[in-house]
Amino acid sequence: MYLCKEFREMEPLDGGFLIHTNCADIKVCFVTDEIVRIRVSFDREMAEESYVLATTAWADRLDGLFAGERTRLQPVEPRLNETKEGYVFFTPAVLLQFCKDPLGFKLYNREGYLLYSDLAGTPYTLDANRRITHYSAMNEDDCFYGFGEKTGVLNKNKHFIRQRATDAMGYDAAAMDTLYKHIPFYIRLNRATAKAVGVYYNNFYESVFNMGCEKSNYWSRYTYWQADGGDIDLFLLAGDTLRRVLDNYTRLTGRPALLPKRALGYQGSSMYYPELEKDSDEAVLDFIDTVKEEGFPIDGFHLSSGYTSCNNKRCVFTWNTDRFKDPRAYFQAMNEKGAQNVPNVKPGVLLCHPWFDEFSAKGVFVKDSTQDTYAVGRWWGGDGAFWDYTSPAGRRVWKEYLTKHIIDVGTDSIWNDNCEYDSLLDKDCRCDFDGKGGTIAQLKPVMSTLMCKIGAEAVVEHNPDARPYIVCRSGSAGIQKYAQTWCGDNFTSWKTLRYNIPTITGMGLSGQPNEGADIGGFHGPAPEEELFVRWVQNGIFQPRFSIHSASTDNTVTEPWMYHGSAPLIRDAILLRYRLTPYLYSAEYEASRTGAPIMRPLVYEFQNDPRVYDESFEFLFGRDILVANVLEPGVRTWKVYLPAGCRWYDWNNNYACYEGGQTIEVPVDITTIPMFIREGAVIPMADNRIMNMARDPVTDLHLLLAPGGKSIYTMYDDDGVTNDYRKGVFRKTIIAMSGTSLVEVVMYSEGSYAEGSYADVVERVTVEMIRKDRSPFWVVLGNTPLEHFLNRRKFEAAASGWYYSQTKRAVLIKYPNPRRDLALTVSFKDFDLIGM
Repeated sequence: MYLCKEFREMEPLDGGFLIHTNCADIKVCFVTDEIVRIRVSFDREMAEESYVLATTAWADRLDGLFAGERTRLQPVEPRLNETKEGYVFFTPAVLLQFCKDPLGFKLYNREGYLLYSDLAGTPYTLDANRRITHYSAMNEDDCFYGFGEKTGVLNKNKHFIRQRATDAMGYDAAAMDTLYKHIPFYIRLNRATAKAVGVYYNNFYESVFNMGCEKSNYWSRYTYWQADGGDIDLFLLAGDTLRRVLDNYTRLTGRPALLPKRALGYQGSSMYYPELEKDSDEAVLDFIDTVKEEGFPIDGFHLSSGYTSCNNKRCVFTWNTDRFKDPRAYFQAMNEKGAQNVPNVKPGVLLCHPWFDEFSAKGVFVKDSTQDTYAVGRWWGGDGAFWDYTSPAGRRVWKEYLTKHIIDVGTDSIWNDNCEYDSLLDKDCRCDFDGKGGTIAQLKPVMSTLMCKIGAEAVVEHNPDARPYIVCRSGSAGIQKYAQTWCGDNFTSWKTLRYNIPTITGMGLSGQPNEGADIGGFHGPAPEEELFVRWVQNGIFQPRFSIHSASTDNTVTEPWMYHGSAPLIRDAILLRYRLTPYLYSAEYEASRTGAPIMRPLVYEFQNDPRVYDESFEFLFGRDILVANVLEPGVRTWKVYLPAGCRWYDWNNNYACYEGGQTIEVPVDITTIPMFIREGAVIPMADNRIMNMARDPVTDLHLLLAPGGKSIYTMYDDDGVTNDYRKGVFRKTIIAMSGTSLVEVVMYSEGSYAEGSYADVVERVTVEMIRKDRSPFWVVLGNTPLEHFLNRRKFEAAASGWYYSQTKRAVLIKYPNPRRDLALTVSFKDFDLIGM
């Protein structure tokens, strides 16, 4: 066993520093002022060959594969002080201290707060099994968030966590580990200082995190990360706030994709239809017609793999023409109905696949560890081989078949499924690793991420205007660059409804804002009526919204499955569609900064310790707090409202509450507990949206809750093409300030060099919450608006304002002037008596 504990010397490098110890080399590089790389290598090789990093400060063997995606920075040159004890590195944002004896690093922010510390003495070890371990110091009550897709509560203090993606159908959402993703990243929040730091290991061997589950009397409290091989390639991400840490993490591993609008709409799905003996195409088309006849919106259909059934075996890229007589005509009909297919494809190929020999001859499979042939693992319906996406030939051939048999048939959407590779038990199976050679142990998690990259590229290469919609069940760090994901084959239960929430928000704190769950549960019996209603009421806030099932009782989960509750399901889904401008603006923010769409309260309220352990309430975007009812038969529901602002009850005429308290609100089966944050700007559609991809917002409704100063970016583009990359978009900045005189300034930003996205809004309604009084006057630009005391006359007018005594909110409306303007609302005293 090797214990890295004796400092020998340090030498400067071009772009960093190299520290030599008794048994390992340690390379230090400042990627930015806030991102520090500390790489510990026992073999001292330190090859640069990442499939994940989107920002580097060094040359990488795989840079050519990521041309146009990867940014190479000039490394920051820190100021260096040498002391008797060690070295201190300074940037404008952080101070990194290296201590020679006991050996270890500490990271401080610019104010001197300790953000991170190695466990001093022997923080880095290599055992006889070639497992590497990194020990870090912790406080007893530290909070740990992230780790990718995990079950249980949000804060993982005292949890033991594995990083090993598996096909976990029907998992226990409260207790099981592992699930489908492998993302070795977490955020540590110090309760005493309220400062956060990110910790990312750029290593994809199977690994574990022990977050304070064990104690030793000879050491202070510690956590550790242990992996089956590779280097301890550690990135420390400073920034103090969860918001800034996530910004840095997604800068490092890739900004989330800006998905097409249809990806945010209702995606119909069921394994039932593609498994019919014949005429599945007609059944799916009839399903889409029924959705519309029942008054539900829809944007797509996740087409399960039954369409590939060949002799009752799943055979990727084939079409069962008994079920889908004319795939091209079927795809065209679905596109005309505004419900594009998202066809399921899988990387495993059965040995009995009719094209197996053809694939094998092209050298596309992961190879056996000792024999010069493909590796074999368990697969759907028998033994199979598995596609190697680290092979240039594998990527090229996959694109060819995917384009010919799926994309060219009529879709820009791909559903990558069953891509965990966990049935390859021999971890020494060989991968091409772009010519160098590697093992599945080393590369397994990146296979699904590369699969998504290839799919997205294939869509654009087929049609440069098409914005890809890639959905994936598995993934490594960096999956957010290419795909929307979901937390796999969940089980139908109240427990799953509850615990899928921190699974999704935990993924949001792991750099993937575009995560969801199968609404109603995928595996198990049909959801009972109340459970299904509550699940949809929660699901409408998830970035991916799909009702999908493979029930064990021969039922099919559909929006109208309970006739008496269908109106409640419809109303909930229509609320999601009404919030399209708000949701798409949150999607845009996520693509720029990594900000989650479904946000744990701690992300926005880091200075309120009472939210640190909150797992089941969340924020939808920045300004809407959601506290879904998660238990059957209740008549009241407790809600904690974070400190630091007032909150307004969405369901109770904007009843106002001070933050920092728990309230209890009455609920029935119709209730979705929602609260509006003081300072909120919430854009909605007043015209009915039934298809996010096709229906424009012609009547914009801005819900405002003045308080302090707030700035909001409302974003829009066509939601279908890649024209936004050419500047064809519209960003409207909404700045709101003032109390007695509230000013709302709205102005547009955008690049007009190659055109801009047309403003299609015809009418604007502003709903401004003000509980204590009505306005005195309202001015739009320089034009005073007419005051109406009669609601009917206000509604008949083209412009004007009216104060609702019921909601204690002012309604202001006007035709869209299509220019920058200021709306000023005076709540100053008006002395009617003249005294």
